[in-house]
Amino acid sequence: MFKKLIPPKQWQPVVFALMGAIVGLTVYIAYNARVTSYLSDDPETCVNCHVMTPQFESWKHSSHREVATCNDCHVPHDNFVSKYAFKAKDGLYHASMYTLHMEPQVIKMHQPGRETVQANCVRCHGDQVMDPKDESLVTSYVHNRTDRACWECHREIPHGRVKSLSSVGYQIQTLPVQGEKKDVIPSWLEAALKNKN
Repeated sequence: MFKKLIPPKQWQPVVFALMGAIVGLTVYIAYNARVTSYLSDDPETCVNCHVMTPQFESWKHSSHREVATCNDCHVPHDNFVSKYAFKAKDGLYHASMYTLHMEPQVIKMHQPGRETVQANCVRCHGDQVMDPKDESLVTSYVHNRTDRACWECHREIPHGRVKSLSSVGYQIQTLPVQGEKKDVIPSWLEAALKNKN
């Protein structure tokens, strides 16, 4: 019975070649996609795909750049497993959207992302959020301080008014992971920007 399951000798080279091609292609894709960079907390990882350039640039010019990286706000911090499970799930979603050219012009957080960012705002700013001395200053203290999303009031923290690739304007510049300026700004756009000045 087991002899029927083992492929004939003429198929073995084909199977080995196919397996080698699959492994080689996987390693090549992982290398070009900088997969290992996603294990770190380096903010430059977030601009491996150019669609995150506005968010990276706005964070880089914000007050949060001194104290928080992308993962400090956008990834859960309750334990090691949930952190990397969230990164894996989110990363696979983002990679598939980018690979299939389905990324939206306006980047919006999905519900688990909003919940994570809210939890991390409270984690870092818990003293300000839960300070009972402010209770007399704010009507409906519980609702205004704990039931609403922090960005309902703090809309421009830390990404400013940037909402889409078309609103980037003069923030387009060389990013550390992208190499030379010629790779980032097309010649026609560079000429248009010079003529505008």
